[in-house]
Amino acid sequence: MSSDTPSTDPTSSGNATMALVLGIIGLVGSVGSCCCCLFWFLGLCAPAGWYLGSQELQAIRAGRSPASGEGAARAGMICGIIGTVLLALYLVALAIYVALVGVGVALETMKQGGLPLPQ
Repeated sequence: MSSDTPSTDPTSSGNATMALVLGIIGLVGSVGSCCCCLFWFLGLCAPAGWYLGSQELQAIRAGRSPASGEGAARAGMICGIIGTVLLALYLVALAIYVALVGVGVALETMKQGGLPLPQ
């Protein structure tokens, strides 16, 4: 066999690789958003990785994409799912925190006579 012959094995699709990259970036962003509020922008890549990974898996099953990208597409989809769930939990916790702080400030203001207390 000569090493000059081109390989006939199809390489993985660019969408599978993109799903993996977006899923990893989204997962890192979702985990990092607990420490720094600027990371949640990266977390927005997680739903895109989830969507792109699931679309690529459907294309692989239908025969429109090479099967060699299945692992990357599946990993991107899983990272996207985990990142999306973490991002959603972070946003819910942030909303609860803002609501509790708002209630606390309002109650403290009422105690100090800034607002009339409801009777």
